[in-house]
Amino acid sequence: MVARGEIARFWSLESLHMVSSDGGTESSALVDDNGSEEDFSYEDLCQANPRYLQPGGEQLAINELIGDGSVVCAEALWDHVTMDDQELGFKAGDVIQVLEASNKDWWWGRNEDKEAWFPASFVRLRVNQEELSENSSCNHGGEPDEDASHNHHRHSENKHQMRTNVIQEIMNTERVYIKHLKDICEGYIRQCRKHTGMFTVAQLATIFGNIEDIYKFQRKFLKDLEKQYNKEEPHLSEIGSCFLQHQEGFAIYSEYCNNHPGACLELAQLMKQGKYRHFFEACRLLQQMIDIAIDGFLLTPVQKICKYPLQLAELLKYTTQEHSDYSNIKAAYEAMKNVACLINERKRKLESIDKIARWQVSIVGWEGLDILDRSSELIHSGELTKITKQGKSQQRTFFLFDHQLVSCKKDLLRRDMLYYKGRMDMDEMELVDLEDGRDKDWNLSVKNAFKLVSKSSDEVHLFCAKKQEDKARWLQACADERKRVQEDREMGMEIPENQKKLAMLNAQKAGQGKSKGYSGCPVAPPHQGLHPLHQRHVTVPTSVPQQQVFALAEPKRKPSLFWHTFNKLTPFRK
Repeated sequence: MVARGEIARFWSLESLHMVSSDGGTESSALVDDNGSEEDFSYEDLCQANPRYLQPGGEQLAINELIGDGSVVCAEALWDHVTMDDQELGFKAGDVIQVLEASNKDWWWGRNEDKEAWFPASFVRLRVNQEELSENSSCNHGGEPDEDASHNHHRHSENKHQMRTNVIQEIMNTERVYIKHLKDICEGYIRQCRKHTGMFTVAQLATIFGNIEDIYKFQRKFLKDLEKQYNKEEPHLSEIGSCFLQHQEGFAIYSEYCNNHPGACLELAQLMKQGKYRHFFEACRLLQQMIDIAIDGFLLTPVQKICKYPLQLAELLKYTTQEHSDYSNIKAAYEAMKNVACLINERKRKLESIDKIARWQVSIVGWEGLDILDRSSELIHSGELTKITKQGKSQQRTFFLFDHQLVSCKKDLLRRDMLYYKGRMDMDEMELVDLEDGRDKDWNLSVKNAFKLVSKSSDEVHLFCAKKQEDKARWLQACADERKRVQEDREMGMEIPENQKKLAMLNAQKAGQGKSKGYSGCPVAPPHQGLHPLHQRHVTVPTSVPQQQVFALAEPKRKPSLFWHTFNKLTPFRK
């Protein structure tokens, strides 16, 4: 099986650009009205377009550029979270200067903080490595007006060439991507379906997800891109409208990205058997696919959806406000950032529902519908005193989810055990802040209090917090809950029913297990000690870490801070 470093090498290679002054020769993969593209090979693309290097030439080319004194920069595709001082941490979208690329898996680079190793598969090289400034040359005396005009003209030509470079990168990477999707569908899926003795329908659905739907969608997308591409003057191409036209269609990547971790696990299990390793290799050879293992091909849609915002950001950088495509490119950039954000949010919610399901199983005497029938996120939790109209007080632990507030009571002897006491529908409730003093409606003296009043009945609930700051947190949490419900509605955020049922089934199977809590910090992989770069035999980290996030934009929501307290609030019963 090909090492993940080989996958990283190819996908970094895909973004490496060696552009001639005239923009290079364009290869094409035109899509007909039926959505099928003309056959072409990766080798054809490499030969037709010098921007695509043959495998193995990437490190040499980068180091030659560095050796010539060129500044080589890369943009981060993924967050790289590390606990190792000798690794370079960064966020998606950060710019890293590449100082050494002799190793295919790990490169040495510099950001604003320090110099260190970083995984090559986490970055893409910038299309335009060097830019000319309008004030790159100064003229003294002579004919200043003529020199200024010449410099302005030179700068305009340079801007046009840089925009051409980015446009050509988008077009060519899209064509290569279509070829890979075709190879997956025809080279792997078609052959797997013929061997019913080796693969079940469920296994194939797990491994390949909805990649056939993605292939169909991307063919239509490429067809529209080709229509908008100006072959004679690429810098005049207006492709922004294509992204805007298809922005809703890109949502299908959410299902694939969420399914991908499970696909990797299923594939890893199969690859333990020699017959599956030989089968997938035979499929690759029969389809005449490049020398990348199947897990590398299955990673491409995840990487592709993350590249679009970076590509559009770079295109926007070289698109003047006077350009006819400027407004569309700007809108497309924001749209694709939102797509990435939506995918990231759905992934986070899928991870969240597993924890919620395990939490519900730990509650004694649960009644009614499962919490996941309506909710998918814990927003706040803590203790409040609930007061009845008769003035009786009840100490309860409350859990505020989207759409509902769940009330629990601690066991008198085992304080780590909670009993279900009821819930309130937050969609039907209105929050009322109360001043300290006597409440006229209930004729009670209250402090740090607020009410939840039903919009459709006479139902009223009165709560008191221990401290003023506790009350403030609850008021803010209730406001956040309403805001998040609205955001979910606007974003079309819905968790599939089968995912909810699976989460509950897994939690029930785990049964009496104890909560492991939540840790948002990945475990750093073991690495060898890193020697100074100038030494002849450089020791690099031994493995490439996995990508930590999908989104390229800052998430609209911060991760919940409450899951780590679940171990204290509601540990799972033994």
